[in-house]
Parts: sequence; C-alpha cells; structure tokens
Amino acid sequence: MTLQIGFNSEKYLAQQTTAINNRVDRFGNKLYLEFGGKLLFDYHAARVLPGFDPNVKMRLLQKIRDKSEVVLCIYAGILSGKKSEPILALRMIRML
Repeated sequence: MTLQIGFNSEKYLAQQTTAINNRVDRFGNKLYLEFGGKLLFDYHAARVLPGFDPNVKMRLLQKIRDKSEVVLCIYAGILSGKKSEPILALRMIRML
C-alpha cells in the first residue's frame, strides 16, 4: 500500500505567509491572528493528514518573526488539569 500525500506543508507555508502579509498591508500593519490547536508536535493532524508537518504552525511563526510579537494566553484549567496535554491556548500575533 502506498501512502498518498494529502497535505503539502510547504505550499501551506507559502500561501499562509502571503495571505498574512497581504492582510497586514490591508489593515495598516496591525493584524491579530488566533492559532487553534497545537502549535508544536501536532501528531493528531499528522495522522489524519498525510504529509502534514507536526510543527508547521511554528515554522509559519518563524517565517514572520521579524514582523510580529507573540501574546500567549493560557487557560488556567489546562495547567491545573490532570491530563498531560501540551498547553493549548489562544495564540495571537500582532504584526508590527
């Protein structure tokens, strides 16, 4: 059985970077983004989307790091919970 690629991480990075930069230009260098799900090690997405890089969201942030600042908001229930899940939170970036 041959595994087919269902997700192209490089294409995703290129398209998302372009779209983010276009929106930044459109809104006067201010843009707030929310990243849902896991920023790192998203192995669930990698399982269901063959070809998905589990760290593609972090790679996207690295591509725009010179023009952004990151605000990480953490729901306290995640920290006090019994599950050993990575911290999932509202992730927002403001383009400078």
